[in-house]
Amino acid sequence: MTKEKFNPMKLREKYSLGSLNKTNNFSSFWLDSGWDNTGSVFDDEDTSVKPKTDLVALSSYRKAIGNFVGIVTGDPDIKVVFNSSGDSYTDGKKVTISSKLDDKLFDSTVGLALHEGSHIKLSDFDFLKNLEMNIPKELYLLGEKKGYYQNQVIGHIKNLLNYVEDRRIDNYIFTTSPGYKGYYHSMYDKYFYSKIIDKALGSSEYTDESWDSYEFRIINLANKNTNLKALNGLQHIWKIIDLKNISRLESTEHAFKVACHVYNVVMSNLPDGQSSTDEYGNKELKPQSEVGNGDESIDSPSKISDEDFQEMLDNATDGQGSPDGSSKKKSSDLPDLSDHQKKQLENAIKKQGKFMDGKIQKKKVTKKEQKDLETVESSGMTYVDVAKNLSDRYYGKKTPTKVIMVKKLTQGLIDSDTIGMLSKSRYSRYYYSSDDNETGYVEDGIRLGTMLGRKLQVRGESRETKWSRLDSGRIDKRLVAELGFGNDRVFQNTFIESYSDAFLHISIDASGSMGGKKWDNTMTSVVAICKAVSMIQNVDVVVSFRSTQSNNGKYGGRGRGSKEYPIVLVAYDSRIDKFQKVKNLFPHINPSGTTPEGLCFEAILSDIVPTSVDRDSYFLNFSDGMPMFGNDDIDYHHDTAIDHTKKMVDEIRGMGVNVLSYFVGDSEWERERSTNTFRRMYGNDAEFIDVTSVMSVSKTMNKKFLQK
Repeated sequence: MTKEKFNPMKLREKYSLGSLNKTNNFSSFWLDSGWDNTGSVFDDEDTSVKPKTDLVALSSYRKAIGNFVGIVTGDPDIKVVFNSSGDSYTDGKKVTISSKLDDKLFDSTVGLALHEGSHIKLSDFDFLKNLEMNIPKELYLLGEKKGYYQNQVIGHIKNLLNYVEDRRIDNYIFTTSPGYKGYYHSMYDKYFYSKIIDKALGSSEYTDESWDSYEFRIINLANKNTNLKALNGLQHIWKIIDLKNISRLESTEHAFKVACHVYNVVMSNLPDGQSSTDEYGNKELKPQSEVGNGDESIDSPSKISDEDFQEMLDNATDGQGSPDGSSKKKSSDLPDLSDHQKKQLENAIKKQGKFMDGKIQKKKVTKKEQKDLETVESSGMTYVDVAKNLSDRYYGKKTPTKVIMVKKLTQGLIDSDTIGMLSKSRYSRYYYSSDDNETGYVEDGIRLGTMLGRKLQVRGESRETKWSRLDSGRIDKRLVAELGFGNDRVFQNTFIESYSDAFLHISIDASGSMGGKKWDNTMTSVVAICKAVSMIQNVDVVVSFRSTQSNNGKYGGRGRGSKEYPIVLVAYDSRIDKFQKVKNLFPHINPSGTTPEGLCFEAILSDIVPTSVDRDSYFLNFSDGMPMFGNDDIDYHHDTAIDHTKKMVDEIRGMGVNVLSYFVGDSEWERERSTNTFRRMYGNDAEFIDVTSVMSVSKTMNKKFLQK
């Protein structure tokens, strides 16, 4: 089988924007089509203020691109960061990306990040920094003969090197990670290719032997509309670069030699000019001692050897036509561009230049956005798609939505004052009580939890029982003498009874209707359970709160037509957190928003630990009844919400998880009203109890929790 050679023109046609209908074909499997720049959970409450960038999506976006860069380069240490200050191009250590999310072509952004990441892996940045000293003095002298300053020569060769090096880097991706080449071509279609460039290549523009003409024609050699007869020596240059065999170039230095070769051909086809001088009439060329000695080529396995380089200097064309004997096509035979088209072409060339120089403008994040982004990422905040198969009860169409998932409650998240259920000030039960001696639910919970922990500590214990006079097992020395009397039942076995490890996920309804005494009672019980579990060695607990969050303001509850989403906040995980976190941070959690019960359950399904041979799993729910929620995506009310919640509870139970649901109500009337709905969702696992009573909690938990 013959290995297919790299053909940038063919690949560009295959993966061009025209063939992709200008959509994010390659990002569609990870990039949600609903991402936009119209709202954020970090927006101000004032709707007159222009919505900020959706930082939750932005964080996920950066992580996804960072993963791509890590996969393609094989270097997980290459950081992908948003442009915040200074230069937007890569510094050889990290990849900088734009914070603009409303771009229709996300694929091109991914491609640009991959391109820069590949440069970090493959390009020699130290060599590039010393480019001036690596240029042979012969090329400086040749440039002077054609009327160019030393700095202009450096700029010319740098641009040529950028082009050749880009092609070398691209080929690396195409051959090692072909699944990502679509991103590259989307990038080139956005930043490099355009209709006006296509048209100009077949026109009379840039057909005079000047540096600008050669540069324009060279950097567009991979365009299918390129005309190799537009300039003398262009076919020779095509052969020198040899795009189809670009893999022969194994380093930046090899690419540099090709660039120098091309520059010599270009200069040899330009008319002589006067020596360049500065504004004072002095020659701009540096002294020979500062230019380089011409012997700085690196001996390497590249096909571009030192001998080849010297041969190129000796055998360059003389301006009388290309070396293969073909003559230049007369410009008079080519169509002209209109003034408007010339202006378009000028802008397109500037855009190409910025791309070649790695200076593409990237939208910056503000200092506040950067700080908020750090908060988002430290808390593990992300979106989870839910309700993909849920149909609208009015129209019958699928109405998926998102849940904001916050993996970790942090002090920084509280201080940001951006999550509706979190407040900088501690939630106080004093508002509901005139008792100045009120200790608060944390203190009450710790006291009750200590009592509960003592009751549940039996789970961490084991009991040993010995059985004797058995047919098999270990010989009981005390019965050996009975063998002489015909008794062969002289064996014994020891049986050890113990509980498996246990995992609890406690999910708490943090909607606005849970406020007041309901919240105090619930939090007292939850703190008690956390305290009790902290006293047991083989038990872990995760506590999550569920509510809604509007990204048109910090507080939820704006209903259908808003940018409101369900939110799940994982506030405590005994596997990684100390109990002190419960004492310090739980008082900052406040009930707000509505009740997207089942949607939140669906979002945490993958985080619930299933029951296994050596581990029992439990799901404890605290709620005050009817689920309800609505936004632009979904109408989550009545039977739709109840049935979906039941389905999620059934899925949890299907994982072997023991489900126990506590109904939190202020009155008998409230309980009676919600009984049917609550039992419909949770079945026989629904419990109507006083959650502040340690005896009630202990009794119901023992029912499930102390089963072997």
